[in-house]
Amino acid sequence: MKLKNIQPQQVYRHNKGLLNALHIDGWLLLGLLLLLSISVAIVYSASGGDEAVTVRHVIRIGIALVLMVGFAQIPPNIIYIFTPWLFAAGILMLIAVILFGDVGKGAQRWLDLGVAKFQPSELMKLVLPITVAWLFAHSQFPPSYKRLFSGAIIIAFTASLIVVQPDLGTSLLIAMSGLFVLFFAGLPWKVILAAITATVASAPIAWHFMHAYQKQRVLTFLNPESDPLGSGYHIIQSKIAIGSGGIEGKGFLGSTQAHLDFLPESTTDFIFSVLSEEFGLLGVITLLLLYSAVIARGLYIASQAQDNFTRLIAASLSMTLFVYIFVNIGMVSGLLPVVGLPLPLISYGGSSMITLMISFGLLMSIHTHKRLLTD
Repeated sequence: MKLKNIQPQQVYRHNKGLLNALHIDGWLLLGLLLLLSISVAIVYSASGGDEAVTVRHVIRIGIALVLMVGFAQIPPNIIYIFTPWLFAAGILMLIAVILFGDVGKGAQRWLDLGVAKFQPSELMKLVLPITVAWLFAHSQFPPSYKRLFSGAIIIAFTASLIVVQPDLGTSLLIAMSGLFVLFFAGLPWKVILAAITATVASAPIAWHFMHAYQKQRVLTFLNPESDPLGSGYHIIQSKIAIGSGGIEGKGFLGSTQAHLDFLPESTTDFIFSVLSEEFGLLGVITLLLLYSAVIARGLYIASQAQDNFTRLIAASLSMTLFVYIFVNIGMVSGLLPVVGLPLPLISYGGSSMITLMISFGLLMSIHTHKRLLTD
């Protein structure tokens, strides 16, 4: 299907009510608000009732919601027009990080803008899948191997600029967002199986080029009890918190692992452990159901999209959210190596929250900016 630019004079679907007038999808908004409400409560508990931390978190949520509404107003055809420029700007910023980026916690991942520090890799979580979708906007499905190869080159080049920061975890997650576009564009299964086989076969070579701390994370994942007071401390305490919650949990503000400072990073990467301890299995199931509802709504929006470009963006962003959730919960449960990824929409933090809410704004824009189909 060919993508046609939408002109201002074209007739759009009739908007009914305030939400539609603001290009807001009501069902998606409901799911997000429920998750954000849980986030405020858990951050308050995990921080030991620190009102200052909670207020900052609420302010960041407010800013993220405003940005979501703002991006929901942008028609998809405008995003399509500016995609190459956004990608070029993102690549230039990643190169700038390598050349003169600000160093923090042993990594060079930020640009110091004077008033604030900015992490360009967060921007690429959105820009890369949009760029790959732009590449396939006018393609027939399944696309040619030449176009699939072009998409793979874009993904690999972007991820490589993030790997050298070094930030292997983020680079893999960003690469996944682009690979989802290739998958939904019709990537043949034989290519997928060949890529998986090549990845497994190259693992020994990749191990040789990994940094020492990355190797330690893998070793800790395989046997955290080998260093219970060192590299294995985080995951051991996390599993204790999750297991001690039982079926119903210890109740709100009842997380002893967090409040007695046994659980590091309790408001960010390991906040799922706090939720599990306080609300137990029932709380975890509730959280997963809300996540599932948001992802399902995103995939529904993808199925209703009117062109290749918007369909691929919506599907990729929805499945990328799934990967973030899967990796964080797997990480704190000891099922995956620790990669320093916050729990989406729940963890304390600004950049991740803003990036996610902008992606939901794009989903809403795709769903609400629909042209009336005429004969």
